[in-house]
Amino acid sequence: MTATLLDGTATARAIKDELRAEIQSLAARGRRPGLGVLLVGDDPASAVYVRSKTRSCEELGMHHETVHLPASATTGQVVSQVEDYNRRAEIHGILVQLPLPPQVDSERVLRLVDPGKDVDGFHPWNVGLLVQKRPRFVACTPAGIMELLARNGIAVAGRRAVVVGRSDIVGKPMALLLLHADATVSVCHSKTRDLAAVTREADILVAAIGRAGLVQREHVKPGAVVVDVGQNRVEDPEQARQLLEPPRLADFERKGYAMVGDVHFPSVKDVASAITPVPGGVGPLTIALLMKNTVKAAAQEA
Repeated sequence: MTATLLDGTATARAIKDELRAEIQSLAARGRRPGLGVLLVGDDPASAVYVRSKTRSCEELGMHHETVHLPASATTGQVVSQVEDYNRRAEIHGILVQLPLPPQVDSERVLRLVDPGKDVDGFHPWNVGLLVQKRPRFVACTPAGIMELLARNGIAVAGRRAVVVGRSDIVGKPMALLLLHADATVSVCHSKTRDLAAVTREADILVAAIGRAGLVQREHVKPGAVVVDVGQNRVEDPEQARQLLEPPRLADFERKGYAMVGDVHFPSVKDVASAITPVPGGVGPLTIALLMKNTVKAAAQEA
């Protein structure tokens, strides 16, 4: 058995296509959705993510602005920019690109984002609403995964789901969304004993722990749906040989690096019923749901 590939790029494209009419309608009423982005420092990955997000805004005809502060920025400077975005009517969604430099109080910054503009779903108010099953804005990656499952006809209710990773950005909200969809949910993490024994119970397995190739064939129940959230840059040739299939290995040799997930794709694809690739799986969905949340924020104020 070879797993069906869950195409996140195609699903993200479908979501964006559905947003176009609503964006045009809002713009006609003088409420063109607007995203305000705050980038602090010179982290290359963060810069790539921001470019991808603003490019999506341009494709959809949304307003966007990016303020780029230096790596030496203080908490006060970051807070000042967030407060400026909070005040401005043409900015409906605020994205503070994480991680922030160590001298910046990230928790304070995220708490100060207007909850009605918190399109990343990180503000304590929005997290609390999600816990109560009254979601307003939900973290984009978990929300995108739920869209992927639904649009591929993958049932969640009554199934066993295991989430590997307990971050505030992915693991915890993912577990809550699956729970609210009537799955029986377990959350694993770095202190979980006999990880494979737990993950082998999963009908739906979500890997979001940030370790390249951690989830191997022995972690996966035959026929499980495997969702790989990992985005790990591999530069070591020996590690690449262990993690990549021949076509991607040849690409690695040309580029000198490759992005891989938390799942060992070559072995797991032969036991899972469906699996997300890396790249082209969860990543595009995160951006699509950011757009969807921003449009929702604009519509709520209309």
